[in-house]
Amino acid sequence: MSQFTIATTAPDQIDYLDGAARSAVGRDYKDRFLEALDLRPGQVVIDVGCGPGTDLARLADGVAGNGSVIGVDNDSVMIEEARQRLARYPNVELRVGDAHALPLDDARVDRARADRVLQHLEDPARALAELRRVVRPGGVLGLAEPDWDTLAIDDVDVATSRAFTRFVVSGFRNPTIGRQLARLATEAQFTLRSVDATPVVFRDFEAAEEILGLRRNAARAVQAAYLTEATAQRWLDRMARGTFLAYFTFVVVTARA
Repeated sequence: MSQFTIATTAPDQIDYLDGAARSAVGRDYKDRFLEALDLRPGQVVIDVGCGPGTDLARLADGVAGNGSVIGVDNDSVMIEEARQRLARYPNVELRVGDAHALPLDDARVDRARADRVLQHLEDPARALAELRRVVRPGGVLGLAEPDWDTLAIDDVDVATSRAFTRFVVSGFRNPTIGRQLARLATEAQFTLRSVDATPVVFRDFEAAEEILGLRRNAARAVQAAYLTEATAQRWLDRMARGTFLAYFTFVVVTARA
């Protein structure tokens, strides 16, 4: 059976988030992101779009026993999963809520983070305004987003690589959000502290497959008429057995309220 007639649906969201966090790429940027937040004991932290609680334990450890962490996600399934995972952390509170209208009082938190959330939102600027509302004066905001429009994949068939990346970019509501973070934070009345734009490099086809879903997205690109099946099959076969290189830019911004 052709691989382009089988599963083209996205993987289970919780499994994907967990896998991405465990990957070398995920561990590297999350370590840098956590360090940039400069967590201190006693602080209150909000994680907007906390998902299944992937990072909440590290945040809770960072603010120690007398600090607290608030995880917010618009998906009740994610919140319930996070609640089960964080059951032994009494300083973690979980709330179902919308990033555009956070369920918090004004000036409530010392630190705020949004990790790969703005790329999916209807109105990132409105979400930044909400973050500015809930962060106390002098508090720190951390944002982390890919810039999917910088995705590049090496192959002798440059046209097919470009067609594939165009398809991937088309699937995101805000594919260039990474490059916009500094401007959006400034427009929301934050003062920039740091801007870190780092290439995320894949030298192994299967490692890239885990994050980028090369086979699945190639099949979807065929269905959407970005690629022909024969061309996509040859493209995947060459990359899977040859020297592989793909990369995109990942941006981490911190700013002070």
